Amino acid sequence: MTDAPHRRVSPAGPFARTGARVKRLPLWSLIVAGVVLGGLAGGLYGVLKTPQFSATSYVIAVPDENSDPSTALGFAQAYGRVATQIAVLGDAQERAGVPVKVLQDSVRAETSPDAPMVAVSATSAKPRKAADMANAVARALTADANHTKAGTKVKLLQFSRAVKPTSPSSASPGVTALVGVSAGGLLGGLVMLVRPRRERAEATASVPGPAVAVDLPGSI
Repeated sequence: MTDAPHRRVSPAGPFARTGARVKRLPLWSLIVAGVVLGGLAGGLYGVLKTPQFSATSYVIAVPDENSDPSTALGFAQAYGRVATQIAVLGDAQERAGVPVKVLQDSVRAETSPDAPMVAVSATSAKPRKAADMANAVARALTADANHTKAGTKVKLLQFSRAVKPTSPSSASPGVTALVGVSAGGLLGGLVMLVRPRRERAEATASVPGPAVAVDLPGSI
């Protein structure tokens, strides 16, 4: 009794066929895949990320009647730099209802090169909390600055209070999806540019060089 012949199976099996089909895909499919995956990832990030709300309070530097008006602009720049320092935030934390660390992470101050004004902005997941933090820091900055107005000849006044924002300031899912589409398309294009170089390098390495003819004794 003879054994039935064994069927020879390639060790690569279906993986080799799958790899061959992948290599036959057109190069532009890399861009399409990048666009689709990037758009899905960006949209999912926008949906899952907690919306953030921003509120801004404005304070203005007013010079004394006996001082040069241009000094107010210089002091406004200085007050803008100290608005987020511990000395000011420490005075604002009780009124804001949050620790100093939260104020450090959520509050920023900006100044204008043309106007003696400081914009104090706060960001939070809660609209009311964003307005409360901005107003608390603005009031603390105004109080600290006015303690030295006798020497500086400049006082700070609250120009505009922060109000509760009605819409988030963070990017919407549509915007994050567009960003993901752009990033995915760019990445797919870069891969498409790199891939042909590798294929040409492999093809060049696999082609043998021309054989050199050698005259043997007795040959015609």
